[in-house]
Amino acid sequence: MDIRQFRVSRRSAMVLAVVAGTLSLAIGAHAALYKRGADATRSVTMSATETAANGPAKIALVIGNSHYPDANTPLSQPINDARALSTTLRRDGFDVDTVEDASKADLRQAVERLKSKIRPESIVMLFFAGYGVQAGRESYMIPVDAAIWNETDVRHEGTSIESVLGMMKQRGAQAKMVVVDASRRNPYERRFRSYSHGLAPINAPDNALILSSATPGKVVDDTKGQNSLLVTELLNNLNSQTTGAAAIFSKTRAAVAQASEGQQVPSVSSSLLDDVNLRPVARAAATAKAGS
Repeated sequence: MDIRQFRVSRRSAMVLAVVAGTLSLAIGAHAALYKRGADATRSVTMSATETAANGPAKIALVIGNSHYPDANTPLSQPINDARALSTTLRRDGFDVDTVEDASKADLRQAVERLKSKIRPESIVMLFFAGYGVQAGRESYMIPVDAAIWNETDVRHEGTSIESVLGMMKQRGAQAKMVVVDASRRNPYERRFRSYSHGLAPINAPDNALILSSATPGKVVDDTKGQNSLLVTELLNNLNSQTTGAAAIFSKTRAAVAQASEGQQVPSVSSSLLDDVNLRPVARAAATAKAGS
């Protein structure tokens, strides 16, 4: 046997082994890249499918203020109302930020957090229970640490509901909803030289829906019970077969008026172009089946 031929053969074998190893690594890398690409495509497809099934992102800021130092006694219902509504909205797919006994800083930080979450096509809800005060043509949510002696203080200490609606619009929210349970006799207005009870009409920007606990300029006394009459009836309708926000708000208004024998008539203002489905389709179907 020719020794030189043997050496060449060994060299060739080594070269072939290196080439084969390189090809194997290349094939493996290609397969991994393909798998990652397929996984990414599947993830995007699933995300699109989930979005189609669940609809736009639903976001809520829920505020319940009960302990105001300027009031003779704490309000018994707002925190209960905030907790109960938060639970129901989370069940129905809302990303809920719940704030209790919000100070001036808490309130404004909560609005900023809400702002950061809103994307175009989002469905956004603001709920406020506590003391509200009218200043000029706007209605203000009052924090628990507010120092209010005149109308100017209201604008400085409170947060305008109209300003929050304006922010929602500016951020491109698809639908803007507000529920205000704050038409109470408050401890501040008696300090003003001239004042009016109740809240001002809340002007709805385009594609908005507003539910207030009383008609503009009217005040209502809290009823007995764990929750306010407005929130009690709102929760009843959120747990019913009704799914559309406009219908839920309208039925809540009628139920409150009936339960109070006309002493409390909530206000509903709408500029919605299309109704908003507040509940997942599957849950609504299950509720309908259970009720049949």
